[in-house]
Amino acid sequence: MQYRRHYHQGASYFFTINLADRSSDLLIKEIETLRNAFKTVKQKHPFHIDTIVILPDHLHILCTIPNDDAHYSKRIKLIKYDFSYRIAKTEPISKSRQKKGERGIW
Repeated sequence: MQYRRHYHQGASYFFTINLADRSSDLLIKEIETLRNAFKTVKQKHPFHIDTIVILPDHLHILCTIPNDDAHYSKRIKLIKYDFSYRIAKTEPISKSRQKKGERGIW
């Protein structure tokens, strides 16, 4: 899928990130894993969390990217990847996602 993204250095961005299974409580059950994913990504690709709300099946985040960088999508991708990598594989994964090495979480 092709997305149009506006990258602006030092900007603040608002995101809503949903789990594929909206009846899941995975983000709350695995809150420490999620926190660690954010910490890991922030160490290599700094950003400031202005505010964050974590609910069982989705999260909202307002973050500010450094003045010398604009790649917010990379940060979101890495957070999702790190979190997914650290938790057990219990979700159904479609064949197309399996081919791409993707999980069925997001």
